[in-house]
Amino acid sequence: METFRRLQNLFRARRSRISGVRGENLAARHLRSKGYVVVARNWRNPRDRREEIDLVCRDGAVLVFVEVKTRSARARVPGYYAVNGRKRRILRRVIGSYLCGLRPGPRTFRFDVVEVGWRPGGPRILHFSNVPLFRQHYRRAG
Repeated sequence: METFRRLQNLFRARRSRISGVRGENLAARHLRSKGYVVVARNWRNPRDRREEIDLVCRDGAVLVFVEVKTRSARARVPGYYAVNGRKRRILRRVIGSYLCGLRPGPRTFRFDVVEVGWRPGGPRILHFSNVPLFRQHYRRAG
């Protein structure tokens, strides 16, 4: 019985990763249709490879960091609210690391959340633009 439970959890985790990749693909397609240019996907902090930003895009002159949250129809927490305090701290670090590697840095940047909800009729995409992540007068180091 224990082996069966482990296999179930393994398949659930794999299905979740596949669903997440599909959600990111749909989010990237959605953003491109709105005129965004995808600069990077799944960019990881070189100092800590566990820290990752899903999409880095350009919206005109603005650099946009996008966290994609994929949710099933039965999800209890919407994707927007799944970007909690812990996740925000990680995102601030990884975005700061990305910005430090740019020369010259962008004049403006922002943080967006794209929620991809799997519904019986097909996916539903919600785009939350300019989500507060940094202090008002954020200055990057370096």
